[in-house]
Amino acid sequence: MRLLDLSQPLFHDAPNCPVHPPVVMKRTLDHPTDGWRMEEIAMATHTGSHLDAPLHRIAGGASIDQLPLEGFAGPALIADLRGMAPGAAITSEILAGKLYGSLAGKIILLATGWGDRRAKSEEWLYLSPWVNPEGAQWLVEQKIRGIGIDHYSIGGMGEENAETHRILLGAGLWILEELHFPPEAFALSLPVKFWALPLNWPGCSGAFCRPVIELPSADL
Repeated sequence: MRLLDLSQPLFHDAPNCPVHPPVVMKRTLDHPTDGWRMEEIAMATHTGSHLDAPLHRIAGGASIDQLPLEGFAGPALIADLRGMAPGAAITSEILAGKLYGSLAGKIILLATGWGDRRAKSEEWLYLSPWVNPEGAQWLVEQKIRGIGIDHYSIGGMGEENAETHRILLGAGLWILEELHFPPEAFALSLPVKFWALPLNWPGCSGAFCRPVIELPSADL
């Protein structure tokens, strides 16, 4: 079996949401002096490729460990949104034009191209394409299982970010942020078999994950 990695790497001072603490990774033991190698890390749980549980926005909502593990794997559709203008809203009309057939029970992955621009730049930090509340409500009405995007915030950094999160998480969906789509992802037949399993962190509003596409034998 071959897996196509959709994750973003984490490293010291990696680009992340500017309102979150910076990523700190340091080596505390190393060969040959200590006889072992060990690292320590400090960062928000919503850093790098990560999942948002309803608790992230909804008081009393489900924490990451309370969501069924099986729900993080399943058939996924990739919406190719590359070419959108910086700061553009992803609306229901745009989504409906990129996603075909029944979406019920499927995982929807939004590829804006911003995963390729990951850097501490004004454009990446503040001007990503984002799902507006109307688009979020449309996704909920399609009865999807979960939603992912290749940026640290599915709702961008504007005033409607909180409402987009409220609509999606309030419907019991999970959100996957900070994806990266290799070129091979756009040549696959859809739907693909997708996995993004969170770390087992009881009571947390989100967790790191390793999102992958399981490639069929014909693509090996």
